[in-house]
Formats: sequence, C-alpha cells, structure tokens
Amino acid sequence: MSLIQINESGNVSVHGCLDQASLSKDFWLAISAKEHEMLSTNKRCSIDLSDVERADTAGLAWLINAIRDGKQQGIDVSLQALPEKLRKLAKISGVDSFLPVE
Repeated sequence: MSLIQINESGNVSVHGCLDQASLSKDFWLAISAKEHEMLSTNKRCSIDLSDVERADTAGLAWLINAIRDGKQQGIDVSLQALPEKLRKLAKISGVDSFLPVE
C-alpha cells in the first residue's frame, strides 16, 4: 500500500509513518498529475491521518508544506484525526496554530 491514497472527493488517506525515512517528496510532488488536477478542481483536500503509525518533525514539516503549497494553489487543505503525538509535537514546535484540524 502506498503512503498516500486519494479518492474522487478529495479525501486523502495517509498510511504508515510520516518520518524522515519514509518521506522523500513533498505531498504535491508525490501525487500524480491526475490526482493533482482532481484536488485543484475540487478546491479542497482533506488529509486523514488516522492510520499514521509514527511521525516526527519531518512529517510535521511535510504537512505544513502541504498546507502552504495547497493555499498557494487555491486548494483548501484540512487535517483530520491528527495523532496526539503529532499534535503535541506541533504545540512544542509552536506551529499548532498553523494546522487546520477538523
């Protein structure tokens, strides 16, 4: 199973680990042109993190960059089921206010 799965409604499921070892590309570079077009058309991207096993600062940066780059492209990015450890890491890092958690 890949790290990211996207359905037609713009819902993104993230599976596994969001850490330095598993993240080689930014979110917007990791998805296909078809998926990018679909998210651009929908103007929204909801990232479900309920299946994330582990995350570190690289995972937090990956999410922040996905949100920032989405905004630049006119795509509203939101996060769902943010794991508690990732929420605490964001708070300690002082970036929790940047995360649009639903």
